[in-house]
Amino acid sequence: MRSDAVKKGLEKAPHRSLFKAMGYTDEELARPFIGIVNSQNEVVPGHIHLDIIAEAVKAGVRMAGGTPVEFPAIGVCDGIAMNHSGMKYSLASREIIADSIEIMTQAHAFDGLVLIPNCDKIIPGMLMAAARLNIPSIVVSGGPMLTGRYQGRDVSLSNIFEGVGAARGGRITEEELAEMEEAVCPGCGSCAGMFTANTMNCLTEVLGMSLPGSGTIPAVTAARKRLAKQTGMKIMELVGKNIKALDIMTRESFNNAIAADMALGGSTNTVLHLPAIAHECGIELELDVFRELNEKTPHLCKLSPAGSHHIQDLDEAGGIPAVAAELAKKDILCLDRLTVTGRTLGENIEGRKILNPEVIRPLDNPYSEKGGLAILRGNIAPLGSVVKEAAVAPEMLCHKGPARVFESEEEIVQALVEGKINKGDVIIIRYEGPKGGPGMREMLTPTAMVAGLGMDKDVALITDGRFSGATRGASIGHVSPEAAEGGPIAAVREGDIIEIDIPNCRLNVLISDEELQTRLAGWQPREPRVKKGYLARYAKLVTSASTGAVLKDG
Repeated sequence: MRSDAVKKGLEKAPHRSLFKAMGYTDEELARPFIGIVNSQNEVVPGHIHLDIIAEAVKAGVRMAGGTPVEFPAIGVCDGIAMNHSGMKYSLASREIIADSIEIMTQAHAFDGLVLIPNCDKIIPGMLMAAARLNIPSIVVSGGPMLTGRYQGRDVSLSNIFEGVGAARGGRITEEELAEMEEAVCPGCGSCAGMFTANTMNCLTEVLGMSLPGSGTIPAVTAARKRLAKQTGMKIMELVGKNIKALDIMTRESFNNAIAADMALGGSTNTVLHLPAIAHECGIELELDVFRELNEKTPHLCKLSPAGSHHIQDLDEAGGIPAVAAELAKKDILCLDRLTVTGRTLGENIEGRKILNPEVIRPLDNPYSEKGGLAILRGNIAPLGSVVKEAAVAPEMLCHKGPARVFESEEEIVQALVEGKINKGDVIIIRYEGPKGGPGMREMLTPTAMVAGLGMDKDVALITDGRFSGATRGASIGHVSPEAAEGGPIAAVREGDIIEIDIPNCRLNVLISDEELQTRLAGWQPREPRVKKGYLARYAKLVTSASTGAVLKDG
C-alpha cells in the first residue's frame, strides 16, 4: 500500500504516534488510507451540506474495510462572486484546488481518494488532481438543488438574475423581484438548471469517474446519502483491484463526455474544463473534437436556461444513464470504456431507458440533429469561440449588427442600466480573458440583464471572457486569442459591422484583411490590472481559453 510509507516499519514509530494522537487505532492504521476530499464550506449553497455526504462516504469506506481520512478543499460560489472583482478568482481557483489535493495526497501517501465537490471549478479541479496523481479515485457530488416555486412555475438562480433586468426595465416591480428572491433557491445543492456545476457533475458520470446518479440525484434526498455510502464502499474495490484514474479517463472517455454534453446542451464552460482535465491525463483535447462531435450528436434535452425543465426532471426521466443509452443506439459512444463501477459504460447503461420523452427526447424526435454547443471561428476568433447554440433564439442564429465596444464587464453593465444599448447591437466585451481579466470572469449579469430587458432576441454579446452556464441568448465567449494577447478582438471598433453565423460556425468583423492587420500593427499591450498576489502570478502563467486556460508548465 502507498500508505505504508507513513505507517509501516520500525522507523515509522514517530509517524504512528502522530496518528495515535488523533485517536487512530492499530487496527485502523493497518487498513488502506482513503483520502476524503471534502469541499464543504458555509459560503456555497451547493457545499453547505457536504459534511453529511462526507460522513456517509466515510461510513461506506469503513464498512468495506478502509480507514477514511478527511481533508478540505476550497470552493468559490460563482453566483456570489458574480459581477464584482471576486469573479476574477473563480476559474483561477481550479488550479489551487488541484494543487492542494496533490500536496495533501502526496504528503500523506493516501491509497485512494474520494472527491466530494458540487460546484463549478471544484469538480474539474478535483478531476485534474485525480489525473495528475493517478491513484484509485472516485467522485461523488453533493447533488442538485431542487427548483423553487414562484407564481405557479418552477424557478432557479437564472430567473432572479434575469429578474434584475426585468425590474430595471419596468417589466416587473421591485416587490415582485423581492418575492422571487425568496423563492428561487429553496435549499442546499448545486443550482437547479443545466448550469456549469450540474453539467460537469453529469459529464463526470459519462467520463466514468462517478457512480450512476451522481449528476442528478437531488441533494436533499436519502438516495444521495445512499449513493455516498456506495461510493465509499466502491473506492475500496478500486484500491483492491488497483484501478487508477488514468485507467478510466482515456481519450475515448472524454469523447463520450463531450457527446453527452452536446446531447444535454450543457454549459459552454465545459469547453474550458474538459481540455484542462484531459491535459492532466496527457491528452490534447482540441476544439475541433467538440465541433466534430457536435455535428454528429443529436440534441436531446432542453434544460434551464435553454428550456423549462431542471435537473430533478432529468433524474426522474432516467438520468444520465437514459441519455447515454439513447445515444448508444446511434453508435456515438465508446461503450467498452471502464468506469469506477468496475464495469464498462455499456454494462452500466444496459436496460436503461427514457422514462419521460418530454425531458429526454428519443433519437427520432431530437430538438436538432446536432448538439447544443457550437465552436465558431473567423477573423475575430481565429483560434475559436464557443456558444450554447441550444439556448439561442432562432432569429439570432444569424445576425449582423454594429459593434458596441466595452473594455470591461462593469462598462457594459453601466451602459445597460443607462439604456444605451439598442436592438440589433452586438456587444463586445474585451480584456476579460484568462490573462486580461485576469481570471476570465463569468458574465451572467450583462446577459441576464439583456434577457430581463426583453432584448435577448435582438442583441448579441461577444467576449474573450466567458459566460455563466445559466446564460441564454446569442452569447459568444472564449474568443481566442484574447485581447490582452493582441488577438483580433482588440482591433474591433465602435460601429464595425459584426456578422454572426452560428449554423455555419462563423464569427467575423466585416472589414478587409488589410484594415484588420493595420489596426493590429498599432496595438499596444495594456498595463496589467492586477500587479500583486495570486492573480498576478496566474496572469503570467495562464494560457489561452482555446487550450482550457491551463497554466504553462515550468
